[in-house]
Amino acid sequence: MKSTDIRTADVAIGFEDFVYRTPLKFGGVPVDRVTILNVDATVETRSGKIARGFGSMPLGNVWAWPSKSLNYGQTLAGMREIAAACGDVYRSDGEYGHPIEIGVRCEHAILERSAGLGLPEKPPPLAALVVNSAFDAAIHDAFGKSLGLNCYRTYGPEFLAPDLGHFLGGEFAGETLDRVVQPTAKPWMPLYHLIGALDPLTAAEVAEPVGDGLPEHLAEWIETDGLTHLKVKLNGDDLAWDVARVVSVDRVAAEVQRQRGVTEWFYSLDFNERCPNVGYLVEFLKRLQAESPAGFERVQYVEQPTKRDLNADRANVMHEAAKLRPVVIDESLLDLASLQLAREMGYTGVAFKACKGQTQTLLLAAAAQKFRMFRCVQDLTCPGASLIQSAGIAAHIPGVAAIEANSRQYVPAANASWSVRFPGVFRIRGGRMETGLLDGPGLGAV
Repeated sequence: MKSTDIRTADVAIGFEDFVYRTPLKFGGVPVDRVTILNVDATVETRSGKIARGFGSMPLGNVWAWPSKSLNYGQTLAGMREIAAACGDVYRSDGEYGHPIEIGVRCEHAILERSAGLGLPEKPPPLAALVVNSAFDAAIHDAFGKSLGLNCYRTYGPEFLAPDLGHFLGGEFAGETLDRVVQPTAKPWMPLYHLIGALDPLTAAEVAEPVGDGLPEHLAEWIETDGLTHLKVKLNGDDLAWDVARVVSVDRVAAEVQRQRGVTEWFYSLDFNERCPNVGYLVEFLKRLQAESPAGFERVQYVEQPTKRDLNADRANVMHEAAKLRPVVIDESLLDLASLQLAREMGYTGVAFKACKGQTQTLLLAAAAQKFRMFRCVQDLTCPGASLIQSAGIAAHIPGVAAIEANSRQYVPAANASWSVRFPGVFRIRGGRMETGLLDGPGLGAV
C-alpha cells in the first residue's frame, strides 16, 4: 500500500456533439460528425484528500464498432450505454490503488460488462476500450492533481508499487514503468497532417470552398502550417487509385516544398484494414517504388493494412512487406496477447492511441520498447482535452517521432476554447506542435 493511493469516489459523464467542417473518409465510410464523451472523476486519497480529474474522448463509433447490421445511430447509442456501465464500474470499484492498478482492474470489468449488456449486437472490445479511455484518463488526471504533479512523474516505484512483471508477465519482472516513459515532455514535435480520401490536393480540386479562413486543400495546408509529415488515407480495394493517390500527393508536396526550400519530408500510409491480403500491400509498395522512387523513400511506415482480427487472418503475415517499410498495428492492438501475435505475424511497429486508455497505452509502450518495435501515436480526430492527452503520450514515449492532430482540420469548433489556453498545441507553426506546454498537473489540461 502507498499513502498516495486513491480510490474513485464518484464519476459524472456528459456528451457533446459537433458537425465536421468537411467529411473525413476512412475505411470506405465518410464521417461528418462526432459525439464526445466527457468524464469528471472525483477521487479520495488514503488521508482523505479530495481531487478531481477530467477525461474526454470522441466515441469514434464508425472506427471502434464497424457493423454490417447496425447503423451509425445504433452503434453510437450502444457506446453511450457502455459509458453508463463504465460509470457504474468505477463508482462501485472502491479499492485504493495507483491509477495503473485501477485502470487494469476496471478495464477487465468493463470488457465483461459491455459484452453482457444485451445490446442489439455484441459490442467489439475496441468499442468498450474507447469508452473506458475517458474514465481512465480522468483517474490519471485526478491522481496527478492530488499530488500537484504531471502524471508522467507519477509512474515510478514511489507511487506505483507493482513492477511491470505484475501487469505484463515474468519477462518484465523487476522493470518499472518510469524507466520507459520520459518524465518531461519533448518541447516540440512534428505534426502528421491527415489527407483523407475525399480531401482536395490543389485549388483546382476544390469544388465548393468551405470559406471559413482555414486552408482549403493540401498545398495550402503545407504552406500555411509548414508541414513536413503527411498521412495519406488509402482505399485498399483499388490498387491503381491507391498508387496514383500517393504519387499525386508526392507531386503536390514536392512542388510546395521546393518553393519553401524544404528538402526532407515524410509520409505515413493508412489502409484502415481494407487491403484484401498482404499481396496487395506488397504489390502497392513495389508499384509506388517504380512510379515514384522519391515518394517511396519518404514513406516512414504503413498502418494496419489488413483485417483487425489477427486470429482470423493468420495467413496475412507481414514479413515480406515489413522488409520494404515498417508495418504497424492499430485496430488490432487490444492487449499484450494481440501485440505478441502481431510480432509473430511479421508486424514491426505499434500505433498507440489515447482512445485505448492511458493505462493500457503506457503498459504496451513498455512492451513495444522491450521488443524493439517501431512506435508511433495515432489520433482519433481528438479535440480539446483528448488531443492534449494524445499529444502528451506522444511527447513522453521514447521513440515516437511525430504526432497527429486531425481535429484542427475536421472539427476545429471543438477546439475553440482550448486553443486560447494552449495556442502552441492547437495552432501549428513550422510543421510542429509545442508539446512542452503539457507538463502541468495531471494530464496537463489545466
